[in-house]
Amino acid sequence: MPSIYQWKKWIKRYLLKNKKALMQGVGQFYSVNEIKGYYNDLREKVVNGPSLADYEIPQYYKDNGEKFTFSIGVMQYGLASYDLFLETGEQKHLNKMFLCADWAVSNQKENGGWETFSHLYPNHPYSAMAQGEGVSLLLRAHKESKNEKYLSAANKAVYFMLVPTDQGGVCISNDKDLIFKEYTERPIVMNGWIFAVWGLFDYVKAVNDPKIGAAYEKSLATLERYIPHYDLGYWTRYDYSDRIAAPFYHKLHIDQFTVMYDITKHDIFKIYKNKSKIERTVKNEKYCH
Repeated sequence: MPSIYQWKKWIKRYLLKNKKALMQGVGQFYSVNEIKGYYNDLREKVVNGPSLADYEIPQYYKDNGEKFTFSIGVMQYGLASYDLFLETGEQKHLNKMFLCADWAVSNQKENGGWETFSHLYPNHPYSAMAQGEGVSLLLRAHKESKNEKYLSAANKAVYFMLVPTDQGGVCISNDKDLIFKEYTERPIVMNGWIFAVWGLFDYVKAVNDPKIGAAYEKSLATLERYIPHYDLGYWTRYDYSDRIAAPFYHKLHIDQFTVMYDITKHDIFKIYKNKSKIERTVKNEKYCH
């Protein structure tokens, strides 16, 4: 029997009233050449999110109603706060970004990972998406503070991303492919893979590390080979199965392709961005009433 918290979550998704999920888009302050704003516009998670005291980070509910700290939520809140700082210059947003980055440092495991889905899958606690976003957050904290603890944590986090899932990590790696998994026990989720790649991209911009640079290029090439599978001809798939993306995730794919084309100038991202955008326009009346 689903809990009351599950019902509330499902009802919000069905009614498309979860503003924190809906109000995202292409990042407004990112740079291709330097560590700056984030690639996905997460500001609404702060602006329309729960009111938090200066010392608080966001909390979430398990399906049984128990509160917990969700690593992806903290990373995204910190990245959103940094974008708000770039937009407004207000110190309170920079302070909140550091609060989230400090949480990331304090809660990072010795192996470099952050427990993310242990409340759902105790034997599969890690997520490449959390790792990539954590790297992106820590590098922005390092840029603003020059504190080496953030760079050291980012280094641990990015190298943990190269540990295969069969060794307790978050990637599938062979001679040809490097795939990053948002959920290590489920089919490959495209949006989570791209968030992970953005973490590598940020690290390559910040640190001269040939190994991570090669990993970024390898995963990018793999992603480009996999993208056609996510194309349904009229919509996009959520993951590497037959699961159709919800409208929020379809729009997120378009926004991510937009950024990926800007970053790489590889035509495949432009082609699928334009294709998906046309499909979303055709389907708007059905999904957004």
